[in-house]
Amino acid sequence: MPTPIIIDCDPGHDDAIAILLALAHPGELDIRGITTVGGNQILDKITDNALKILSFVNADIPVAKGAAAPLLGKLVTGEEAHGESGMDGPALPASKFKPVEQGAVEFMLEIIRASEEKITLVPTAPLTNIALLITAYPEVKERIEKISLMGGGLAYGNVTRTAEFNIYVDPEAARIVFESGIPIVMSGLDVTDKAAIFEEEIQELKTRGPVSVMVGELLDFYSIYGKKMGFVGNALHDPCAIAWLLHPELFESEHLYVTVETEGKLTRGMTVADRRKKPDQPANTEVLLGVDREAFIKLLFDSLERLDRQLGSPAGES
Repeated sequence: MPTPIIIDCDPGHDDAIAILLALAHPGELDIRGITTVGGNQILDKITDNALKILSFVNADIPVAKGAAAPLLGKLVTGEEAHGESGMDGPALPASKFKPVEQGAVEFMLEIIRASEEKITLVPTAPLTNIALLITAYPEVKERIEKISLMGGGLAYGNVTRTAEFNIYVDPEAARIVFESGIPIVMSGLDVTDKAAIFEEEIQELKTRGPVSVMVGELLDFYSIYGKKMGFVGNALHDPCAIAWLLHPELFESEHLYVTVETEGKLTRGMTVADRRKKPDQPANTEVLLGVDREAFIKLLFDSLERLDRQLGSPAGES
């Protein structure tokens, strides 16, 4: 049976690609719903982006709007990397869908309570919605199989020297989630920067079907910021959280105790791992550290080809 999941996101170029990767594998992943949270851009913009992606591939999956701001303070967005819309690049048609009336927390709660199987949460955004859910309804933690998230980094950050964007935006929420007792798989910068797509591969996508071309156009824009920062290749951060669910054998990992720094002047938002073997502090997180990049990119290309064919334009046809 396919794994039932809820994707919590802030599209965002790499969030959009993560959604598409999941949609291409209905036999393995059953997307019960998508929730949105302020992050890469303000809430209304990223919610509209999620609906546009679903509309583009004719996927009528319910979308619920969540928190517009972090638990404390004001929202910091990723506009520098993702543009004014939050997903600049391709000219996508207006969405055919609208978000549901429920808020994200109530929406997730209803799905989790109604499911016969435990639900896996896949957050590729600040963890505000997830923290609000498990704080308001702690009993649902027993109904959550695991959390496969994109966020953090043990070796370095990307917003500051020590903090990755998703965790930095709402470190208080992230700390609640990491200390919740729910099993966590962490796709942080340690692995996602290794899951890079290179320029020639992006251009190859643009010779294929409509979904592949659209993703190529997303990556054309998304790579601009990376080039400014001196990166060779464009890291596909959020798709790692989906790819691990599909093919965990592609990844190298280590089980560690991880928590989040919320007070340090230089380290706020840092994911801090403890490699000591402490009986009173068992590992709470499977931290992904390496990836078979070539197999990961093949998975992406094959998945987009599936979606191309569903839209009636097999790979290689104009």
